[in-house]
This record gives sequence, structure tokens and C-alpha cells, in this order.
Amino acid sequence: MNVELRFFANFREAVGQKTIARRYDESDTVGDVLAALEAEFGGLEGELLEDGEIRPQLSVLKNGRDVVHMDGPATTLADGDTLSVFPPVAGG
Repeated sequence: MNVELRFFANFREAVGQKTIARRYDESDTVGDVLAALEAEFGGLEGELLEDGEIRPQLSVLKNGRDVVHMDGPATTLADGDTLSVFPPVAGG
């Protein structure tokens, strides 16, 4: 399946572009995709997952909906989905 991946702030810098497309197996989940991204991009290593869970304060959206409100890293994907990855944001 084809998935569009969108990155923001320092994650965009680590990847080198705002949007990339990747092909994954039909059985791959959000957690599998995040693990693959950590392996592919050194600047993302350890930034997306912690003990198999999405790191705290990280926002991962599947088609605009936070995967926390779905099945977290076990959220399934389908061909044509968009996964957006936002780093923690601080400020006031």
C-alpha cells in the first residue's frame, strides 16, 4: 500500500522534506511505519517510539485524526492514507 507521510518542524529537517511517499505491506500498522522511519532517518531515531509506544507529547495523525483516539501504534493503514507526524510543542 502507498502512504503519504508529512513531517513538521524539526522532524521535517531530519527527513529533509515536508512530504514523502512510501510503500508498505498491507499488514503494517502506524507503529511499523514509525519504526521504519526511525531506521531510515538517523535524525528520527528514538524520537517517534518509546518501548513500542508513540512517544509522549508526539502527535501522529492518520488522515487528520489523532491515532491516540484509534488504536495508537496498532492503528491499521490503508492504501492512500496520509500520516502526519508533529513533534512536541512547548510555549505559551
